[in-house]
Amino acid sequence: MKHNVGGLDRVLRIVVGLVLIALAATGTVGWWGWIGVVPLLTGLFSVCPAYSLLGVNTCPMRKSE
Repeated sequence: MKHNVGGLDRVLRIVVGLVLIALAATGTVGWWGWIGVVPLLTGLFSVCPAYSLLGVNTCPMRKSE
């Protein structure tokens, strides 16, 4: 798949995902905190299926040589 998540978007997804998972693991929030797996994976792999459906791309353009 083509990368469509980049830069700040990617970092925020990873941080939010880790925080939600940590909160769920410690029992601070309910089971819904495990939804943090989704932003974590989309941040790690730089691919978001929802962005593909909506035609969004936050990756910077690469220069042609």
